[in-house]
Amino acid sequence: MTTIPPAFFNRPVAYVARDLIGVTLLVNGAGGPLVEVEAYDEADPASHSFNGPTLRNQAMFGPPGHAYVYKIYGIHWCLNFVCQPGSAVLIRALEPMHGVELMHERRGGVAERQLCSGPGKLCQALGIDIGQNGLALDAPPFELLPAEASHDIATGPRIGITKGAETPWRFVRRGSPFLSKPLR
Repeated sequence: MTTIPPAFFNRPVAYVARDLIGVTLLVNGAGGPLVEVEAYDEADPASHSFNGPTLRNQAMFGPPGHAYVYKIYGIHWCLNFVCQPGSAVLIRALEPMHGVELMHERRGGVAERQLCSGPGKLCQALGIDIGQNGLALDAPPFELLPAEASHDIATGPRIGITKGAETPWRFVRRGSPFLSKPLR
């Protein structure tokens, strides 16, 4: 299979987010199909790009198809896929299918359902940190493989934000046991 090209990301962020459900994310061979993502853009008060470019968010204003990695609460790394300038998709959860033993080692042997069921857990399991910020998603250590089948996708409000929380830009694979939280 071929890796998804950067042009895939040069579209409105909500379209990219929906189309990412089922895409397999591998980081140095570990990962699986995406089951939960959230979209953010420049006009969104919950987005890191809302007030323009900063040192922290500069990757969001770079080319589509690159990683934007940041730390939240001073402890957890979060991975985003940059789309059009100022927009990105937060990768919230995936179904662990490749390199599962390594993910268990990195996460301290938690249950498989808990390996990648949240953005911080996912980054810990995949070994993602600031070193991947700004890297192209179509080159090592990343590999993005097209979805093998279509999925029943549900949408709802995003999680863990106060501004713009009502925007239904959380996309999930309906019925997945690997989500960070059930869809309300």
